Amino acid sequence: GVHRQILFATVGWFVGYYLVKRAEYVHAKLDRELLEYVRHHPADFKAADKKRIGELLEDFHPVR
Repeated sequence: GVHRQILFATVGWFVGYYLVKRAEYVHAKLDRELLEYVRHHPADFKAADKKRIGELLEDFHPVR
């Protein structure tokens, strides 16, 4: 009946809430570890030289 639907909706809400919080925790932990690695190894993550868009694209040759 209705009481089961309310029970399952409530349980589903709590399980979903827990899963979202767990996923946020896992992603925050991974971000923290990756940023710490980048901070300790700056030579591996040098900033790339800025290029103009013309240097990235190939020359255009129309086909006729």
